[in-house]
Amino acid sequence: MPSRNEREKNTPKTPRSTGGAPGVSQDGNDGGYNAGIAVFSYIVGGIIVWSLIGWGLDNLWGTRWIVLAGALLGAAGGFYLSHMHGLTSHRNPAGGDGAAGGPSKDAEQ
Repeated sequence: MPSRNEREKNTPKTPRSTGGAPGVSQDGNDGGYNAGIAVFSYIVGGIIVWSLIGWGLDNLWGTRWIVLAGALLGAAGGFYLSHMHGLTSHRNPAGGDGAAGGPSKDAEQ
């Protein structure tokens, strides 16, 4: 009977999906575009949903300002969700040298 290690070596490996952020690929391919779409959808979705909630409360209470507060709350919530899912991290682009991250090393000489 083969040992556990021998069985693991002979079984085909399937990629595991992790509970990462939606729209971010695990292998790093096209992750920037997908993360951007995810951030956009969080923000726009938050604005739409909370604006509709504010509009409903405006109609219910006879006010006119809650829809604006709902839109601002939705935008803030979208940014918050994007940040909490790690979509707004500051990473160097593939092959980039971080040139936008500060002054060049020539200035130190």
